[in-house]
Amino acid sequence: MSTPPTKILVPADDLRTFSAALLEKGGLSAEHARTTADVFVWAALRGVDSHGIARVPAYLDLLEKGVANADARITVESSTPAAAVLDADRAPGPVALGPAADEAVTRARTTGIAAVGVRRTVHTGAIGYYVSKIAEQGLVGIGFVAGMPNMGYTGVRGAAVATSPLAIAVPTDPSSAHAPLLLDMATATIALGKIRQAKASGTPLPEGAAATGDGTPTTDPEKAVMPLPLGGVKGSGMSLAFELLTSVLVGAPIFASFHSDDPAGREHRQNALLIAVDPAAFGGAEAFTESVDATLDTLKGLPAADGAQGVFYPGERSAAVAAGRGEKGVPVAPKVWRDLTERAEKLGVALPEAAG
Repeated sequence: MSTPPTKILVPADDLRTFSAALLEKGGLSAEHARTTADVFVWAALRGVDSHGIARVPAYLDLLEKGVANADARITVESSTPAAAVLDADRAPGPVALGPAADEAVTRARTTGIAAVGVRRTVHTGAIGYYVSKIAEQGLVGIGFVAGMPNMGYTGVRGAAVATSPLAIAVPTDPSSAHAPLLLDMATATIALGKIRQAKASGTPLPEGAAATGDGTPTTDPEKAVMPLPLGGVKGSGMSLAFELLTSVLVGAPIFASFHSDDPAGREHRQNALLIAVDPAAFGGAEAFTESVDATLDTLKGLPAADGAQGVFYPGERSAAVAAGRGEKGVPVAPKVWRDLTERAEKLGVALPEAAG
């Protein structure tokens, strides 16, 4: 049995600088390149490798093909203090959603709760990053994304809706041992990337997780082309609801135009909605975070089930992974490293030194 190739360990700061340099060569401004790289490294640190450094080559391709707009003119429209719409002008997701999160926080400080819709962005990246930015400032962050249909819908033949994610971040007391709660999930049973990984390794897929092009469930990774919704009607219903709460709400429908005869309906794009909730408007921020910590303590004090490794709340283990990778370096898969090396040589960017 052959030994799998060893992953390359790279210090997070070096990986961030390297990724930003590549993205800047790809056409982004220095500021926007750093912002985008930060989202990728955040995901990589937390073990979400599907949204980590592997995304750099994909974003370079989006920029080169003009799918993503490197010189986007981002505008904010608002007619009420607690809500706004940010038009991304096809900017990469991190370039648009970072400012949207800041805008939501600024408004919520005054109004108690605020929502910012994001229209016409291109691949949001890890949605958990943006709600975590909100939680870092002491507010609750909630985010939805709607994208291009690539998942089945209960009762429909073929791809119908998107694997649209939901993320919620709840702050804890900064002096406590608890990392903020972070629920970050797609409406699909498994990610598209998991299907590709199973195909590469020849590993059968779980029952009810994926389907063929016509929607027939399959465990064969060679036949699977799309994921199935999480919980059947629950996941497909959530995805459709997120389309209404993002795309339709900001006047940029994806679902209806995708399934129409208009060729423009197939052009890649995503929409989002970020919500910030200020606990100070609901009785006090300090009392809130104290109760959040008490709730998490209660959960972790419950008896663990037989065979369980422990009792964990959403985001706890990924925060621990981030701490470990922050000390030892971020592992980069050999295939991803080869791709990054080729891009670096092509663009004249120096490779970072490996930590191990």
